[in-house]
Amino acid sequence: MRKPLIICDFDGTITTNDNIISIMKKFAPKEWLALKDGVLSKELPIKEGVGGMFGLLPSSLKDEMTAYVLEQAKIRDGFKEFVSFLDDHGLPFYVISGGMDFFVYPLLEGIVEKNRIYCNQADFQGDSILIKWPHLCDDKCENECGCCKPSIIRKLQGEGDFLVMIGDSVTDVEAAKCSDLCIARDYLLKECEDLHLHHVAFEDFHDVKRALEETLEVKEWL
Repeated sequence: MRKPLIICDFDGTITTNDNIISIMKKFAPKEWLALKDGVLSKELPIKEGVGGMFGLLPSSLKDEMTAYVLEQAKIRDGFKEFVSFLDDHGLPFYVISGGMDFFVYPLLEGIVEKNRIYCNQADFQGDSILIKWPHLCDDKCENECGCCKPSIIRKLQGEGDFLVMIGDSVTDVEAAKCSDLCIARDYLLKECEDLHLHHVAFEDFHDVKRALEETLEVKEWL
């Protein structure tokens, strides 16, 4: 019997939209578009692209930007119930996000404890926003991920654990490659299809819960 380890992305997965993209559309000059396109095409490392996008924004926007993202962000249907389901069954669950602490932590407050959340840090001390990267790639990854999901997974995963990755975007592809089951939507779903990864599509977390329950290894664990 293989114990499951469940890893979940944040932006566009737990939330219904990508909060970094929302911030950039609202506050950034047009130069952010080239950086975004470079990341999506994989021509630009995530760390460089995302760091560059936030570097376009003055730190003086902190309060306005924080209020905006917390007001417009929406948690995907079924997520709170899904976390309760995992907790009730003692299933290990972690959020690994390329998002920023100033919106990830408050949006997950009361749902997921901070010690189960890995994300980047925004520094507002200088003239422009500086992103700090507390979870850089280990010696097995050279992708300059910023928040390196595979590196964190290697620290969390025990020998023989059945890895479930839940995600939606380009930042989740490398983690999906490590997974035994990827529960995917949007960009990541197409990547899973193209790479022939073991995957299931989802729209909300009721779908995610069903996918887990239908997985033999998880059924045996419940």
